[in-house]
Amino acid sequence: MVAYHFDRGSIRGVNVSDLSVASAVHIPGNVLAGNWKQVLYVDDGANEEQYDAIVAMITGELGGPLADLAQLVGERVAIERAPISHEIVDGADTLRVGSAISVDMHPYTGPDGSTTTLQNSIFSTVPGSPAYVGVADHQKVDIPEHGLTWEAEKRNAIQSDWKMSFAG
Repeated sequence: MVAYHFDRGSIRGVNVSDLSVASAVHIPGNVLAGNWKQVLYVDDGANEEQYDAIVAMITGELGGPLADLAQLVGERVAIERAPISHEIVDGADTLRVGSAISVDMHPYTGPDGSTTTLQNSIFSTVPGSPAYVGVADHQKVDIPEHGLTWEAEKRNAIQSDWKMSFAG
């Protein structure tokens, strides 16, 4: 699962505050081989202008780092609207995308009880922001119409707060 919640911000001058976008991806083999199979979900609270802006950003049309990420998708089988609930509090995360995706995560904690983070590390997926290293306690993807169905527990997980400015 790859998901983003926009606390605030705009894309191409379109306000996308308090909206989310999420995807389920199947990655056979090497993660960098460009063979991801993806189903993309845009928050059903988005109007047409917001929907178009979010899709343009996530699919790489606008360039920047998300265009690099979008190049890893070999097959985007669908782009759909769905209700999305995505909440992160101190590294603990819940993600619900309609009846298709359900994820619960929690971060590892250090001996003093503080949330374990990676900072300024090559292993962080969001340079310049702390990455919460944790466990996906439970994840379920149920999208049989697109060949994506699985359920797993206690898998590695990483998430981060992020900020992006793009003036291109």
